[in-house]
Amino acid sequence: MRAASTRRETILPESSYRSKPRILADILSAIAGEGDARPTHIMYRANLSYDRLLKYLGQMEAGGFVEKKDDGDKSTYSITDKGRYFLKEFRKVEEFTTAFGLKL
Repeated sequence: MRAASTRRETILPESSYRSKPRILADILSAIAGEGDARPTHIMYRANLSYDRLLKYLGQMEAGGFVEKKDDGDKSTYSITDKGRYFLKEFRKVEEFTTAFGLKL
């Protein structure tokens, strides 16, 4: 009889695609790093296309994760307390899953 392996192996194959929670965390991190962030700055830091970013920002604003501020023809986004809480908890989950060889 063979002894059970004590080594943990990755359960899921690694993907080159980011999950939606990962994308949301990347956007929130970009905003948190700048305070009030313009969409183009967020786009570059979160590595998203402009159209895709605007879609996510709309959803995040509706969900209360970010707040949009309009100043004439310029818009900026800031992270809310709910967004900070999401980011904090996401990082905890990320640490936990990484410890078991999983990737979010």
